[in-house]
Amino acid sequence: MDFRFRQMASHDGPKQLHDALDMSHVVKGRNDIHGMSPLVCDLTAVYAEGNVVEVTGTLSAEMDMSCSRCLKPLKHKVDIEFEETFKRIDTPVEEGQNEEEDDIRLIADDQVDLNPYIEEALLLNLPYAAVCKEDCKGLCPSCGTDLNERDCGCKNERIDPRLAALGDFFKK
Repeated sequence: MDFRFRQMASHDGPKQLHDALDMSHVVKGRNDIHGMSPLVCDLTAVYAEGNVVEVTGTLSAEMDMSCSRCLKPLKHKVDIEFEETFKRIDTPVEEGQNEEEDDIRLIADDQVDLNPYIEEALLLNLPYAAVCKEDCKGLCPSCGTDLNERDCGCKNERIDPRLAALGDFFKK
């Protein structure tokens, strides 16, 4: 997905950008994500004065994941609001040049590839720990029983190892 500054300047009105991108390489290596549908991008690019193009829209995909507590499979839908502003400049960007305009991407080329910015938005909006339901009890740390289905009866008292010796003090 891309656009050109010159075409945007001569184009009357906004330019619609619609595509379904394979972003499975972005989630590769994550053990909790087993599969991902193509990322559906519905974006609108609008030319503003001063060689500035604003790209807004939505990104959405569905992921096959595992619950981080009980390991059951689940489907998670990701809906991302995408908003980036690009400004064409004549010289390449140097380190520290963009300090005053942090929310504007400075681009030296006429053509802008949106894929890295879309990948970044996807990565920033992935769930840290997906759960099948908010009150999921997870698995017993001792025997591995799914605590959503039944109680296992294991004693899971957590005693701070620094204070464990005090527990024996009161038994005498």
